[in-house]
Amino acid sequence: MSKTQQKKRTRRASYKRLPKGPNGGVQLLLIQSVDPLGKQGDVVEVKPGYANNYLLPQGLATLASDHHKRMVDKHRAKLVQIEKARLADLQSLADTITKQSVTIEAKANDEGHLYGSVGAPEITSTLKQQGFTLTNDQIRLEGPLRELGLYTVKVHLHRDIEADLKVWVVPEAEDNAG
Repeated sequence: MSKTQQKKRTRRASYKRLPKGPNGGVQLLLIQSVDPLGKQGDVVEVKPGYANNYLLPQGLATLASDHHKRMVDKHRAKLVQIEKARLADLQSLADTITKQSVTIEAKANDEGHLYGSVGAPEITSTLKQQGFTLTNDQIRLEGPLRELGLYTVKVHLHRDIEADLKVWVVPEAEDNAG
């Protein structure tokens, strides 16, 4: 046997294949809640690429072995308590956001149509100035805001928690200091 064949065998032997689930995917145990998949502690079946390229490297999941399942069962009460506290925090944040209103200045013509549009990035940057840190994908718009006026925008904080934010789109103050 040549050295290259030995190297190939050792490489193959060091590569550990993920166990297959009943539907042909890979069974993983979620370490953290992943929004479309499931909650922390759930056993899910995903495609191998999703497991190898995202869930495992990000530390969001681990192999669904008996040992890991026992560990999660042992800590399930603690996990439920942590999740309840997190949901309570998110609910209070949602209540605070619902009471807020955001004013965004934009250039508009005389009929109230904007030159351009107001989207999620403008809303999140304005919220950031008010002390809220949200991402653009948490702001749910039916489409970009293209006219002056008051809009109610959905803010998605969790699978079960959404808040309504009032967004005022007003004309930019013109400088007439001439």
